[in-house]
Formats: sequence, structure tokens, C-alpha cells
Amino acid sequence: MAQITLSALSKTYPGSRTPSVQGLDLEIEPGEFLCLLGPSGCGKSTTLRMIAGLENPSSGRIVIGDRVVDDVSSGRCIPAEQRGLGLVFQNYALWPHLSVRENVCFAPRVQKLPKAERELRVQQALDTLAIAELADRYPSALSGGQQQRVAIARTLAARPEVLLLDEPLSNLDARLRLEMRAEFQRLHRQTGNTMLFVTHDQFEAMTLATRIVVMNRGQIQQVGTPMEIYNAPANRFVAEFMGNPPINIFERGQNAQADAWLEHIDPHVATLGIRPEDLQLTSEVHRPGSGQLTLDLRVSALLPTGGSWIVELNDGARRYFATTQRCPQVVQGQLVPVLVAPQAVHLFTGSGVRYERMEVAA
Repeated sequence: MAQITLSALSKTYPGSRTPSVQGLDLEIEPGEFLCLLGPSGCGKSTTLRMIAGLENPSSGRIVIGDRVVDDVSSGRCIPAEQRGLGLVFQNYALWPHLSVRENVCFAPRVQKLPKAERELRVQQALDTLAIAELADRYPSALSGGQQQRVAIARTLAARPEVLLLDEPLSNLDARLRLEMRAEFQRLHRQTGNTMLFVTHDQFEAMTLATRIVVMNRGQIQQVGTPMEIYNAPANRFVAEFMGNPPINIFERGQNAQADAWLEHIDPHVATLGIRPEDLQLTSEVHRPGSGQLTLDLRVSALLPTGGSWIVELNDGARRYFATTQRCPQVVQGQLVPVLVAPQAVHLFTGSGVRYERMEVAA
């Protein structure tokens, strides 16, 4: 297991005035499963490719274990094949004319290992990914999920200290993605490898990562555990990027009830956000609770999803969403009081930064 340290890492492509990655400082701990998460073009794949040695940084430093693999100031750059990293990409890139066993054996053969060692590594990789029974098949006879397992087994057979995964599940259907997420979790527990996983899918990041790095426009927005990122977003971008349905945003001046509640907060607060699961629909006339926010919203639509319901609401000008595990006792067009516990409200300043408070006055 190896630690990866990125220091002031930047990348600007020729002909571009805007850096793809700008001043990244990050430590990836040995044995952790870290996800780089963000929208397309945020710099997450570029960061992974610089760590892998497939892209040269414009400035900054990369250290893997005790080796400096990139240092722009001194001109040091270790080639990708000498970094001891395993890479799995969105494209499986299996050799179509080679069997599963021969594909998995590719790296040990390139490493010129003795035959006995090669065979041992291949068999262990096949067993780890539960594909030993597919050893004699060719890629064309495999499903997408099986091909992905072969690609991972091929990487594991090289015994890398660090496994880099660049959106490896995006080509799979929903059921296979679910299966492979569980497979990656099991693989991480079993091998203890340091894993760096790039994805734009927040659900993948939430279910897989020990820590998440949220990126936007080439910069880190927040680093934390999945629940830290979800429950305490550092800014509006993180709050709005995480969650499906998305967080409900109330700008000051757009809703009279929200404005009245915000009067009890520091005037620097410009926006409040409420997760859909924290909007509590009620038919009660009384409105209890010290500091509790009450919003009178009209039901626009009821959307069953199977095990839960999404309730679309509006205040006459804007649309909001609530979620519930029980069938909501409301009908379309009904005006309902919606209660929100004060601790469930996320506050943001005019610049979009999270505002922390000890308590809300009644």
C-alpha cells in the first residue's frame, strides 16, 4: 500500500487559457478508497491521468510512496510503466484474440516473471474476481460485467500498490453497475489496495468511497467522508451537486415564510437549502417546535418510485421536492403545511459558502 501526495498540482493544455486542474493539494492515504467526484470537465480524469503518468503536469509535484514521480520545478518525470500502478478504464481494452487466461497473464508475462509465478498470479486474480470458470473463453463470448471483471483481474495480476479506476462502470447497465459496485467493495476489503476511483455519479461515490473529493472547474470544493459531504456541504455547489432529487434552494427575497425564518439568522445568510427527505408534509393546524421552519406549499405531482414517493411542490413561482418512504396522504393541488427541523436547514452566505450556526432562535 502506498500514499499519494499531490502538491500544488496544475495542468493547462496547450492553446487553453483556463487550467483543467488548478493548484491541487491532496493526500490519498494508504489503503483508502478515494473517489474523485464532479461534473464533466471538472478535472477529475486529468488528475488521475497525471498520477498515472499519462499526462504531464504544468506545475506541481506528485509523490507515490517514497518516490517523487513528478516534480515540474526539477524536471523529474518517471514514465507511467515505471510507477507500479494499475489502471482500469471505461474501455475494457481486452485483447480479442486472447482467452481470458491469456489476457490476465499479459502483465506478468511483460514483467518476465517465471512461469510458476505467472500461473500463480493469474489463478489468484481469476479466483479473486470469481471468473475462473471463464478462463478459456474469449472476450466476445463474455457479458459487459464479465469483461469488466477480466480487465480488473488483468490489472491485479500485475500486483500494483495503487489501483486507478477511471469511470469503469459507465458502460454497464443499471443492474451490472450495482453488482460491480459490490464487487469493488469486496475487492477493496480483500486486497487492501489503495484505490482511486473517478466518477461523475454521486451514487457510486457515496456507496464506494471511504472519502470523496468533490471537484469543480479544476479545483477541490470539499474533501470528506460520504456522509460529511452530504450532511455538511462546504458550499452551494457541493450541496446542489449531491443528492437526487436535488436539494431545495430558497433564496432570500423569494419566499416570505423562508425570509421571516431567516430574520433570526445572521444577515450574511442569503440562501437556505433543505434536502427533500427533510421536508415533512403534515395536515396539522398547529405548528409546534422552537425555531421550526414552516412552509405552505402546494402539491404539484405525486411520483411513486417503488419503495418511496417523490412529492413535487411549489410556492406559485418555484418548484421543490419532498421524499417519503410512506404513501403520502395528500392529493394534487392541495395546499399543505411543510415542516422542517432547524437542524436540517443548510445555510449559505451570498458568496455561496456554508454558514455554521450554534442554534436558531425561536
